[in-house]
Amino acid sequence: MDIELARTFLAVVETGSFFDAADKVHVTQSTVSMRIRSLEEQLGRPVFERGKSGATLTPAGRRFHRHAQALMRTWSQARLDASLPDAFDMSLEIGAVPSLWHKLLIGALPTLREAFPNVAINAVSERSEALSRQIEDGTLDLAVTYRPLNTAELNAIQLFEDAFVLVTSNPDPKVDPLGDGYVLIDWGPEFRADHLLNYPHLARPALQLGLGMLGLDYLRVVPGSGYFPYRAVSGEVERGKLRLVEDAPRFGYAAYAVTSEAEGIPADAARILQKFAKARVQ
Repeated sequence: MDIELARTFLAVVETGSFFDAADKVHVTQSTVSMRIRSLEEQLGRPVFERGKSGATLTPAGRRFHRHAQALMRTWSQARLDASLPDAFDMSLEIGAVPSLWHKLLIGALPTLREAFPNVAINAVSERSEALSRQIEDGTLDLAVTYRPLNTAELNAIQLFEDAFVLVTSNPDPKVDPLGDGYVLIDWGPEFRADHLLNYPHLARPALQLGLGMLGLDYLRVVPGSGYFPYRAVSGEVERGKLRLVEDAPRFGYAAYAVTSEAEGIPADAARILQKFAKARVQ
């Protein structure tokens, strides 16, 4: 398939119209229409419903959507690999959820560079849902997440278990940590489910953040409370900057390194991360 067909398809999905998609991919509207017709002929199904309000995906279009995204990621990676300097034999694509980069995996990058001097490493931060899709479609070599895909085609090794605890920056112990100052940090689907299960009657907090560890910066400025990995806040708890809410529920999630193969550079990197994590997480 011509990669421009997938690129144009995604532009129409994003903009909702052939006219706006033409601006996005820098071609005429008639070229966009011609590319979409060609795509539909190759797939044997229409991918868009055309109407006065714009273009909406058909069922076939919705099914093709994630494959088009995977095609574009693969193409981007292929271009990067082809342009690698001669000093590098390959590239290693590593993705992890934000909380696992903070004070842990970011520190493992020098160890990986030393272990694989001829490998170019590209590290990204993604939500667990995106990591699952990308390790499945092969655009990631190694994913580190709390939710490994349950499939025989993938290899997962446990790194450690993360404990999420409720901490507060408010020095007044009389203030309810689940009151007005409570900030709901979105740590992913597992955390959301456990949070709802343990706090079914908690009113929607005034502030919700999908910023991972950046939410801690907010608590450093404004007295408030929220859930964070204990390994990331233990130092501030010990120094009295944060206070642990001892009677609050704690949530534990095992972190896994996931690769598509049990051997090779990605699998070796996973084992290095396992050793690195065990030495640093008590």
